[in-house]
Formats: sequence, C-alpha cells, structure tokens
Amino acid sequence: MTEEQAAAVLKALQERGETLAVAESLTGGLLAAAFVQVPGASRVFRGGIVAYATELKARLLGVPPPLLSSHGPVDPSVAAALAAGARERCGADWAAATTGVAGPDPQAGQPVGRVYIAVVGPPAAHGQPERVEVRELTLPGDRAAVRSGAVEAAVGLLAETLGVS
Repeated sequence: MTEEQAAAVLKALQERGETLAVAESLTGGLLAAAFVQVPGASRVFRGGIVAYATELKARLLGVPPPLLSSHGPVDPSVAAALAAGARERCGADWAAATTGVAGPDPQAGQPVGRVYIAVVGPPAAHGQPERVEVRELTLPGDRAAVRSGAVEAAVGLLAETLGVS
C-alpha cells in the first residue's frame, strides 16, 4: 500500500509542478526510501533530513530550541516544525515529517508507539497561511512495526492532504 500511495503522491505533485522533501526522526530514512524507490522520483523528490538526535532538530531543521526544551522532541508542534524546516531547507513545495518513540523504551515521558506525523505545504490560496496537518498516532507492535506504521501514516497523510486517492 505504501509504495502505491507514494507513487500516487509523486505523480500528483509532478502534475502540479510541485516538489517534496521529508524530515525524519524515528523513521531514520524509511520515509525518504518510500519515495525514492518509485521510478522517476527525482522529478519531484528534493531530499530528506534525518535528525535523530534532539539537538539536530534545532540545528539542521530550525526547530526552536525553547520548543524542544519545553515540549520534548515527541510533540505535535515539533512535528510541524520539522516539516516546515525540511520544506524551507530543501526548497520544496511540500514536506512531511515523523517524530516519535519506536522503543524499546519510553522516551521523555512518551510511551512506545506514540508518533506524530506532519505535512506542510503551500497556501491553498493567495494571502492564506501555509497548510499544516498534524496527526497523533498510537502504533502497536515492536520497533519495526512502529517505524513502518509511521511511514505508512505519513505517506497517507500526504496523499490525503493532496487529495490523492
């Protein structure tokens, strides 16, 4: 399902003349891989940034340090900031981001399986703010299942936001 959805997202973006970037934490490159495995992805996919360490979320993606210190890295506002940072730093029209706890242990008061995904894109109309969609997930299973579920959900949120079936 993820491969088909990723291909549909890339096709829709190409038809619109728009581009995509990703920011990842717990998925460690799996979200980018979901897109680059699609033939012709280079026409749309600009790149991705894996910021696994908390301080890199600020340094590489511009997440405000006060946000990280007050809310921690697993937070809906952090997910949105990661996506916005990837969009800006990669020069893309759209970006998707993942942050969460894959396990085996809870992190910063967040349980294993708590994941936030975000999509940030251009304004729907002139004079409006950029589009921001964030979802909180509670994913079951082991580390691999949580990471895989986060990728599937992020691709799905991007497809939904773009109106791709």
